Amino acid sequence: MESSTFIYFLTASILLTLAPGPDILYLLTKSLSDGAKAGIILACGLVSGIVFHTTLVMVGVAAFIKSSATAMLLLKIFGAAYLLFLAFGAFKSARAGKKISLSRADKKFSSTALYKRGVLMNVLNPKVLLFFLAFLPQFVNLSSSGASLTILFLGVMFAAQALMIFSAIAIFAGRVRNLLLRKKNIGQLLNFVEAAVLTLIALTLILY
Repeated sequence: MESSTFIYFLTASILLTLAPGPDILYLLTKSLSDGAKAGIILACGLVSGIVFHTTLVMVGVAAFIKSSATAMLLLKIFGAAYLLFLAFGAFKSARAGKKISLSRADKKFSSTALYKRGVLMNVLNPKVLLFFLAFLPQFVNLSSSGASLTILFLGVMFAAQALMIFSAIAIFAGRVRNLLLRKKNIGQLLNFVEAAVLTLIALTLILY
């Protein structure tokens, strides 16, 4: 791959990652709710999903899923159901009056569970799969013998820059969170916001 092509790819990737979307919206909400560490862990899960989708593109599975209306519908249903399940959990926490604190002892989130959440949110979203199926081949000579490896390389690079941007957003939101914690009942409000964001993403997934 020529250096100019890679620079073009990297520039496009950064701009696409910075564009407002469900991943950044939920990452921002989660970081405000549970802190920068939670946001970074979630980001790791989300970018792992990017590598997964890249692999599907590389081996040709993505093209098969795109051509199958049944497979696309099932992915949408499972993805939306999972998001609504997460939204219900956030809503229950809000109704229960869950408080947010700076104390480590009050941070009940499981790193493993949060990482898995990020992975599943990405893997079960067919829109992400279709995006990479359309985006990555634009920078690859598909007739070359190393086309598959080049696609994988680009997918990993996309994930790497996304992780850096997502982590920066999580750290920023974590600092804002420290200021918000001075407000009364902010924990309940953030949980309601998280539930609303997840519900919105689920509806967007299933309707469009």
